[in-house]
Amino acid sequence: MPVPTQKLFLLDAMALIYRAHFAFSKNPRINSRGINTGAALGFTNALVEVIHKERPTHIVVAFDKATPTWRHQLYQAYKAHRQAQPEDITVAIPHIKQILEAFRIPVLEMEGYEADDIIGTLAYQAAREGFEVYMMTPDKDFGQLVGEHIYLYKPAYMGNNAIVLDTQALLAKWEIARVDQIRDILALQGDSSDNIPGVPTIGLKTAQKLIRQFGSVENLIAQASQLTGKLRENVMAYRQQAVLAKKLVTIHTDIPLQLDLAQSRYHKPDPEQLSAVFQQLEFRELARRVLGEEPKSSTSVPNSQKQLFEPTDPPAALKQPTARATAATLANIYTTPHQYHLIDTPALRQKLVSYLALQDTICLDTETTGLDPHQAALIGIAWAYSPGEAYYVPIPEDDAQARAIVEEFKPILESPTICKVGQNLKYDSLVLQRYGVEIAPPLFDTMIAHYLLAPERPHNMNAMAEEYLAYSPIAIETLIGRRGTTQKSMQAIDLELVKEYACEDADITLQLEQQLRPAIEQENLHKLLYEVELPLVRVLTAMEHHGVRVDTGVLQEISIALAKELQALTQEIYCLAGRTFNIDSPKQLGNVLFGQLRLTDKPKKTPSGQYATGELVLAEFAKDHEIVAKILEYRELQKLRSTYVDALPSLISPIDGRIHTSYNQTVVVTGRLSSTHPNLQNIPIRTARGRAIRKAFVPSSADHVLLAADYSQIELRIMASFAQDKTMIEAFKAGRDIHKATASRLFRVPPAAVSDSMRRQAKMANFGIIYGISVFGLAQRLGITRPRASRIIQAYFEEFPAIKAYMDSIISQARVQGYVTTLLGRKKYLRDINSRNANMRGFDERNAINAPIQGTAAEMIKLAMVGIHNWLRDAQLQAKMILQVHDELVFDVPQAEVAQLQAHVPLLMKNALPLTVPVEVELGIGRNWLEAH
Repeated sequence: MPVPTQKLFLLDAMALIYRAHFAFSKNPRINSRGINTGAALGFTNALVEVIHKERPTHIVVAFDKATPTWRHQLYQAYKAHRQAQPEDITVAIPHIKQILEAFRIPVLEMEGYEADDIIGTLAYQAAREGFEVYMMTPDKDFGQLVGEHIYLYKPAYMGNNAIVLDTQALLAKWEIARVDQIRDILALQGDSSDNIPGVPTIGLKTAQKLIRQFGSVENLIAQASQLTGKLRENVMAYRQQAVLAKKLVTIHTDIPLQLDLAQSRYHKPDPEQLSAVFQQLEFRELARRVLGEEPKSSTSVPNSQKQLFEPTDPPAALKQPTARATAATLANIYTTPHQYHLIDTPALRQKLVSYLALQDTICLDTETTGLDPHQAALIGIAWAYSPGEAYYVPIPEDDAQARAIVEEFKPILESPTICKVGQNLKYDSLVLQRYGVEIAPPLFDTMIAHYLLAPERPHNMNAMAEEYLAYSPIAIETLIGRRGTTQKSMQAIDLELVKEYACEDADITLQLEQQLRPAIEQENLHKLLYEVELPLVRVLTAMEHHGVRVDTGVLQEISIALAKELQALTQEIYCLAGRTFNIDSPKQLGNVLFGQLRLTDKPKKTPSGQYATGELVLAEFAKDHEIVAKILEYRELQKLRSTYVDALPSLISPIDGRIHTSYNQTVVVTGRLSSTHPNLQNIPIRTARGRAIRKAFVPSSADHVLLAADYSQIELRIMASFAQDKTMIEAFKAGRDIHKATASRLFRVPPAAVSDSMRRQAKMANFGIIYGISVFGLAQRLGITRPRASRIIQAYFEEFPAIKAYMDSIISQARVQGYVTTLLGRKKYLRDINSRNANMRGFDERNAINAPIQGTAAEMIKLAMVGIHNWLRDAQLQAKMILQVHDELVFDVPQAEVAQLQAHVPLLMKNALPLTVPVEVELGIGRNWLEAH
């Protein structure tokens, strides 16, 4: 009988802790005692995953000590520029060591050496003893140690699977002949994070080329005469520095340390000790997974009645551990026990439908031929209703047969009692709608639920599976390969593999729903999810399905006009420069502006040494230099032409001749919708050229018009309502021009005496205050001095003390709880609200003021969209909601229904989310979007 493989995992503690800390940095995990547990949670998740997935026989965790090492003795400036260790990491380390102790995993740290040297030494010893050794770290430096029986294990991160690199994979990755040459490349490059000096101007590509040619740093120096120009000069001038750098990056493999086989052997954790640590840190989900507490089923029918098939062991091929990345296949990546079934006959489909009909909650996931839901065809549908079990229904290519199979599942999908769970249900809904089926509520979308719980973390299924289930699902690239000419289509993949992949998606999504649903209740986000975001899925599905018609003739006219303007601008710029050059080339433009014309004595440069010519840089010179103003205008026209005017026709669907933008619910952390393909939110409206693009958006037919409904100054009204400022509330109730009323108070003149300049400054102050604008920011926007801007802000707060009191109170509240909320409870986490860094703290203070206002505005229009959509459906009207841009809704309306929409749409928008100030909606009607707006 073969001896079981001895598998040793060596964990680089600090690298993994830092990685976990930054993964949670935008959405920190603060427990009830105010401790940030993100680093400990991320580290423990990674540990649990590797234990469950890789089944190591031995584990050791290596830490760095805070005292100097041999590298500091060799080079005093080693790591001298590294920022101080974040306080949250300092707090986390003792907790992590407690967790490791509870897992009965030894912790090693050694005076004078780093964790790298500990791992290197133990790796070589274990490999000689016949172990398969995995160095678990995101640090690329460890590649130099990889060899026979020694592998670099990069743990799963942010939705990406773990990667195991062997010698061949590293040689291909680094483009070298031997792994020890990684040291030479690192030495030539240097390492700014560790303050290791390299050779100036040598980056990765140059270092690789030199090491391929000369073999090592020492040979390069010895044969430097073969080099030319600046490269030769630098290699000769900094040769001692390169040799020093190589010594610093070399990991020692012979330090005085011996692997203790008995101590490092992994046993199960001490349940009582681990439970106590998890309870202290409030790791409830980890306690459930690691200590064996089973989750409650989300369904109410007993499993004995619901089970479709008798339990069967998965094929042996599906039980293998993760293999090296060079030979990874689906069969040996999937390791969790499961029962996934292929439903490929009419009898099996009928049986599945009958069992799905018994459930309170089911999960579905569609597999399609592409990512565009308006054109992709169905390949199959996966279903799950019990964790660990799922069913895959393949869909034939023939359209009639496909529709017939989908029709069999229509009673399930359109059931008003069965909750349909999915990850990004809008996509599935759009695909199925083309097959004559609408996914009816109740719904639960795991992507949206997670977005509400952790708005700044990734919401893809793989990332959530790692976070909540300590599991890395199969990556799509495993089946079809990476993007490019060699990528396969799903139809070309073996059906058994597609079944495993699709069923896993449904299974994991169902398990995520069981974690997310109670978390939504616990965080008091149920109203926001069930009354706003989930109903909005159906609204957006309908909007995207209908699309919007675009007049390509109008776009062509605009394109021709822009081309003429660009040609004229180009000649003006050449004339001002005194020469011709490529205006679109940052390098040539920088040389003209700062090399030739010398606009400043201290020009900014990019890391590569070129002159910086970004928009913010050039904006500083626009007022004083005509050529810069012309260049900025040139860029604006180029962007309009390339991003919209010339791009929109290519986005028109060949199926119905319309553009189908995609609305994103889970991108903007404040709750606002965004759109892509095309991005309608960014069509400029402040310039005449930008507004002209809206002329191209037209009704679907000649007897229709477009109706636009726009909230008037909604964020100011929300601010007044939140702050309960009497002056502002009275102005809004009286219907006065709020900016003129503000100017009258600021400049202490009667309303009739307010000049255009006064009103402009008051308007900027009004909106600037919402965004927590600084004195510098207001001065820059108004083109006035800082003292003048300071006086305006001071006068503003004197005239509107309730606004100032609200701002102070919301910042104070944020300092205590670490987040702010909208009217419906949406949270915006403010990680740096108590930071000692004034810039970081100031940024979060401005967010504390703005996020509740902007988020509440987003919730108001979302509720309005849901209400209007339901009214249009119930009234059986033909009008369609087709666009949403910030505070504006656009409708495609038959002439006969215009009066009904004029009466009902403003009413539904005004009453969507009642405030203590009146809400106003401006209406417009036209033959195109510009006329209607």
